[in-house]
Amino acid sequence: MDVLWEDFGWERLGHGVGRRRLPGWDATVALVAGADEVLLYDTGSTLREGVELRRQAEALLGRRVTHIALSHPHFDHVLGTAAFAGAQVYGAVGITALLERSADELTGSAVRHGLAEEEAHRAVDTLVVPHHEVTGEWTLDLGGGRQVLLANVGPGHSGHDLAVLVPGTDGEPPVVLCGDLVEESGDPQSGRDAIPSRWPAALDRLLELGGEEALYVPGHGAVVDAAFVRGQREALAERFGVG
Repeated sequence: MDVLWEDFGWERLGHGVGRRRLPGWDATVALVAGADEVLLYDTGSTLREGVELRRQAEALLGRRVTHIALSHPHFDHVLGTAAFAGAQVYGAVGITALLERSADELTGSAVRHGLAEEEAHRAVDTLVVPHHEVTGEWTLDLGGGRQVLLANVGPGHSGHDLAVLVPGTDGEPPVVLCGDLVEESGDPQSGRDAIPSRWPAALDRLLELGGEEALYVPGHGAVVDAAFVRGQREALAERFGVG
């Protein structure tokens, strides 16, 4: 299942685990395949992007995405969700109500960042919100001995930050999908919904999940190590004046 990742523009992270950096905003999406089911982490910024991701996932793995975890409620990470009919969608506690009441804000954010207005409206109008909310941790069994941990580690970058831990197998390191709690291609972005006072603690939690040997996958940019996450944690603590 790993031999074709690069052919589709994906980066292999481990057995049955890969990610893609999407064009436009360089947002990361990731796939985790078990023997029976498939988890997608984030869905892109448009329905068109979501459809492309669905087709690629099915071509890579020979089956459909069954579970989706949304890292946080920003447009470039959630607007492709409706392309995955039947998938069970997960998010941090409170995200469902937020998305249901913030259609105009979500559309406006997408348009301000350069998305065509018609495309933004279409994606928001059909947006599928999470069916399941994670308060602390939630273990998903994807079959064949593969379990992944959904962890509500925020708030930080937003009020609803959800990370995913993929334990290592066959000597390969664990993978931590961080969302925009970690960014490598630029300084972490702090918008109106960020909770700066809690952000360093969220990064501490990521480091607890993955440990020193894990691959840490940021919401934007190249895969990093624990030292990078620790350095970003200290920079954020200094930037926001918190411990």
